[in-house]
Amino acid sequence: MSLFWRIFVLNALVLGMATALLLWAPVTVSVPVLLTEATILVGGLAVMLVANAALLRIGLAPLGRLNRLMSTVDLLRPGQRLPEYGHGEVAELIRGFNSMLDRLEAERAASSARALSAQESERRRIAQELHDEVGQSMTAVLLDLKRAADRSPEPLRAELRQAQETTRESLDEVRRVARRLRPGVLEDLGLVSALTSLATDFATHTGLRVHRSFDTDLPRLAPQTELVFYRVAQEGLTNVARHAEAGQAELSLRRTDGAVVLRLDDDGRGTGASREGSGIRGMRERALFAGATLDISSAPGAGTRVLLSVPVEHSTGTAGTAGTAGTAGTAGTAETAERRSR
Repeated sequence: MSLFWRIFVLNALVLGMATALLLWAPVTVSVPVLLTEATILVGGLAVMLVANAALLRIGLAPLGRLNRLMSTVDLLRPGQRLPEYGHGEVAELIRGFNSMLDRLEAERAASSARALSAQESERRRIAQELHDEVGQSMTAVLLDLKRAADRSPEPLRAELRQAQETTRESLDEVRRVARRLRPGVLEDLGLVSALTSLATDFATHTGLRVHRSFDTDLPRLAPQTELVFYRVAQEGLTNVARHAEAGQAELSLRRTDGAVVLRLDDDGRGTGASREGSGIRGMRERALFAGATLDISSAPGAGTRVLLSVPVEHSTGTAGTAGTAGTAGTAGTAETAERRSR
């Protein structure tokens, strides 16, 4: 039944009931109209209007649900659909809208994959140039300063030593930026060592205490999935350091039934239901790229929790580098990889 006929039948039903009442009810209307008769007529009109409004609300309820979903749908939170049942124009409209969401989510996932791939390629290129060009140039400057300091008298030698120390700190900062742009530890030693190095680096440069805990039986994930885990942890720790006003955070990687879950908790001030910024939107795009589920919960004064869950079907084997983070062996291996990347 089309929407036109649905509304027509509902109104005809109300009018038919009113006609039946007028025909068979023991009510008459005199001239002039008495007060009791006017009261009955007005009451009957009110009953008809209420019945008509109730029936129309029931008949148009699917359109209301569709309108609410259209105003709140977010392609970075896939799976939002309306139940499809019945026939007619409203059911066809709901099915068409759900089909449109399927196409939009597929196109968004494909475009996000292309954009993220290009972004990682550009990061890799910039990191390589920082390491090869800027890093080597600053190393040459350090050697020149050392030679000049060795040949200079004492007053000038102290100034050259200070310039040498400043250049060395700048070189370390350039190397740190290059490591953040291109996590060489992730490519060389795997996800656990990369997350350990990331947490250690944040603890060193921000003063944030990061407690790490990783399972030992993690599956070997696809390289792009490991990169998603790393980037989400990196963005999460960056948000904690910049906005949370937290003293400590806990980073864990667990294997649950059917999924690998990354969890990041902090003891900061929390944000409540605030508007998501570009950082969190980027995390959602990366999760969508890996077929993962990202859940971010926060309450004022109760900190923030980030959960990234990737189905195990993305895995290809048992990880050979997985281990419990925080041990001296894992941390030492990560630091060795960092020195190699320099």
